Amino acid sequence: MTESSIITLDEESLQNNVAFLKKKIGKHVIISAVVKANAYGHGIEQIVPLFEKHGINHYSVFSYKEAIRVYNSLPAPHPIMIMGWISDEDMIDTIKKGIEFFIFNTERLQVALSYAKSLNTKANIHLEAETGMNRSGLNMNELNQAISLIKDNEDYINIAGFCTHLAGAESISNHSRIQKQLKRYQQMLTVLKKNDINPQYRHVANSAASFVYPKARMDMVRIGIMLYGFWSSTEVFIQYINNRANKKDPLDRILSWKSQIMSIKEVKCGEFVSYGLSYLAQTNIKTALIPIGYASGYNRSLSNKGIILIQDQICNVIGSVNMNMIIADVSNIPDAKVGDEVVIIGKQNGLEIKVSAFSDISDQLNYEVLAHLSESIKRTVAKKQ
Repeated sequence: MTESSIITLDEESLQNNVAFLKKKIGKHVIISAVVKANAYGHGIEQIVPLFEKHGINHYSVFSYKEAIRVYNSLPAPHPIMIMGWISDEDMIDTIKKGIEFFIFNTERLQVALSYAKSLNTKANIHLEAETGMNRSGLNMNELNQAISLIKDNEDYINIAGFCTHLAGAESISNHSRIQKQLKRYQQMLTVLKKNDINPQYRHVANSAASFVYPKARMDMVRIGIMLYGFWSSTEVFIQYINNRANKKDPLDRILSWKSQIMSIKEVKCGEFVSYGLSYLAQTNIKTALIPIGYASGYNRSLSNKGIILIQDQICNVIGSVNMNMIIADVSNIPDAKVGDEVVIIGKQNGLEIKVSAFSDISDQLNYEVLAHLSESIKRTVAKKQ
């Protein structure tokens, strides 16, 4: 291994997840693969061609910059939808390239219209409704203003979608709130239709909502975390398997993260390890230095808590996580040596360290752990055999 660490994506696992989700969601509902945050840490440039290869043909991102990365990664043009940030300067290129984007206030709609007119073309927009999350979206008054603008400028606007975001479909505690959101969405959709505005796609559901609220699937679902092999929450997984004879998780993790030992050191009883005084050797120990740290995405909250795999054994991370290095206790591996494989996420023979192992001991969400994986780490694809 020439790199300090490598992330590997398993194509067969990805294919399994796509096939499972397509079967469960149904052939009449489009899956938009959410690839924001560098495809949840998996790497946009690596994952998008794989999704494309295995039948995904719609992509959702947060920003213009991410949209361009997807645009450049696709072997053939497919719809790309920006759910968040576009600067006014980037709006003209967004419209030129036919990239779709959310309209969450009337100011953005006016900017989009001005550029669409200057290009003498249509902007592909998704009207985002504020239904109760109170984050982004048009309230009823703003929706009526948007309708007036659209009707006055029909030659420059294509209504690709009407959408909202549900506030926590992964938890039963939010059930009442989400039901109110769905009702509000339908009321606003009725207003659109009364004004002869018929969006191409109605979409409100993310991964969790697609399973917990099947009626929320509508024309399109925005699936992120489940495509990568993770359930939105334990609640969603339990609800899915509850009445099934087969309790096996149907999703496969795509990502593994590996490094290697760069140095071995003997530490005497009574000496401290790493910065500060957080770890005191209680006996003579042997340590391994591994070239990853919080700059790579290995959170400092894993100091004295993290675990890794070396030579088919679980080893504890000791001392503070450094910017570029961690230290592990390898006292139980007498022949541990420089160059030995270190598994940070993934499998080593019969053992596995899951992303949930990070969240269980550091209060990080699965999403957070994945999103923090540095883009500087090399990503490779393990091709399907």
